[in-house]
Formats: sequence, C-alpha cells, structure tokens
Amino acid sequence: MTIALANQLVAAGVPPIFLRLRPDAGVPVLAPEAARLDAWFDGATTRYHGCVRFIVDGEWLYGTAEAGDEDGVQVAAHRAYADLFHVLGKSASPHLLRLWNYFPGINADGGGVERYRQFNAGRQQAFIEARRSAFEGSPAACALGTQTGPLRVYFLAGRTPPLAIENPRQVSAYRYPDAYGPRSPTFSRAALAPLNGPRAVLFISGTASIVGHTNMHIGDVRRQTEESLANIAAVREVAAERAGVAFPAESLTYTVYVRRPADLATVREVFEQAVGAHTSAALEAIYLQADICRAELLVEIEAHGFARTVSPA
Repeated sequence: MTIALANQLVAAGVPPIFLRLRPDAGVPVLAPEAARLDAWFDGATTRYHGCVRFIVDGEWLYGTAEAGDEDGVQVAAHRAYADLFHVLGKSASPHLLRLWNYFPGINADGGGVERYRQFNAGRQQAFIEARRSAFEGSPAACALGTQTGPLRVYFLAGRTPPLAIENPRQVSAYRYPDAYGPRSPTFSRAALAPLNGPRAVLFISGTASIVGHTNMHIGDVRRQTEESLANIAAVREVAAERAGVAFPAESLTYTVYVRRPADLATVREVFEQAVGAHTSAALEAIYLQADICRAELLVEIEAHGFARTVSPA
C-alpha cells in the first residue's frame, strides 16, 4: 500500500492501520521495488504498557507488542499477548479485529517442539487467561517467519466486535487435531468488522494451500498459489452471505508472502491471472519474503477489503 492510498483511506474515514510494510518486521520486500512504507496516525500520541506500544484515535486502537525470546518463543508469546490484553482491557476499543505475528525460526526446532507450535501454546494460554475467545470468534490473524528480530505482534482493535468467518473447505484452525501441536492456532479464517455508516471491512487471515487440515501440492508452488486463492474465494463467498454484499477478488488489497524468492515470478503470474493483471488488486499487491507456518508451504496470501453493506447477520 502506498502512502497515497493510505491517505485516501484516511480521508474516507478508514483508520490508516492496514499496514502491509513494517520497517522492523524482518520480512524483505520482493516486489514492487517502488513499494513505500505506510504511516501511523498523524498527530496521535503513542502510549506504552509493558512490551506494548499503541495508539488510540477514539475509535480504533493499533499497537505493537515486542518480546525477546531468550526464554523461548512460548514465553515470549504469552508475555506479548498478556500485555496486549491488559491494554485492551483498559481501552474503549477492546475488540481485536486483526493480528499479524512475526518471529524468526518459525519452523525451527525449539528443543523438541517446533517454534511455531510453542508460539501457539503461549498465545492460546494468554487468550484463555484473559477470558478471550481462543476458539470460535477469535480474530483474524497470520503468523510468518522472519529473518531476524524478536517476536513482534501487530494488532488492530475497535469498539465493536467483529463477525468471525470460517472456510467450508478447511477445518477451523482452532479445531486442528493434536498432530499439529499441543495447542491449536488461535485465529479465524477471516473477520468482518463494521465501520462508520453502512460499511464493513473484511480481514482475510493468512491463507495457504490447506484443504481440511492437510497441506496440498507439496513442492509445487504454482498449485499451492492456486489452492490458496481458491480458499480465499471460499472465504469471500461466506463473507458475502453474512454481509449481504460481495467482496470481489479484484477489489481487495493483498499481501503475498513467498518462502523462496525464486518462486516470485510464478506466484505473481498465478495471482495476476486470478485477479486481473490490470486491476488495482494486482497493481497494489505487495510481495514479501517470509517463512510460512508449516515447512511444506511455499506461499501465503492475506487480504482486506471494504464494502457498503447491511449489518452483518
């Protein structure tokens, strides 16, 4: 997202928090070369609690929780989320809408347990302790592996709770079997949140080549990209039924995470065929290098979009 587009969203009354490029996130930009960083609220005051820094504008709350993992990523995740929930508990905007999680070595062995699985355990425990929904109704989210840095959790919250959206092609992440770790991932496939007036924003979580709970098309980045887009289409269809208005693929704003830079051309070709090479979706898409939460997965796609809508069902 360019600064110009971010400013257009702000002018329309949408919070400038839909950050897709974060200078400290540790996810290098693959394309486009001219991609620019978005900005936080102009003139807003940054506040602090524990490992969280955050900004409130009266309607929205955006923040970052940053925790070193010297004692393990499970401890870091628990600390980051515990501080995050403390901030939300004191705020007039307490409802989580979207989360972005970044930390290094996501697929690495963390002493007998994969670091992503350790992260899931710490995150879910913090949700439970804060009496937040760790299962049905959890917020949209993604978790990506970075090259460097601590655990960073970026979050967006609002005054009104979102409507969680699940994908009929997939087992809900919070219902994954024990084979994927002692604690299931805590997120919904998407979240539909009301904006001022008869409008809504749809946040689609990081979406990969998974059907049911099984990785599909191992080693084939083209097929994985196609499957990821099929999953996004299924989520968009459910969201349209719940919101009473369509969220066309070409109207969304996308971030595409690619594990191997050499796969960029293939991923981009498949993506642009799906959304239209000359649409704003293709022209504004940003491609980042990151590790995906499962070692066999080569690409993950997230998106968000706005629509004038009736109240969600």
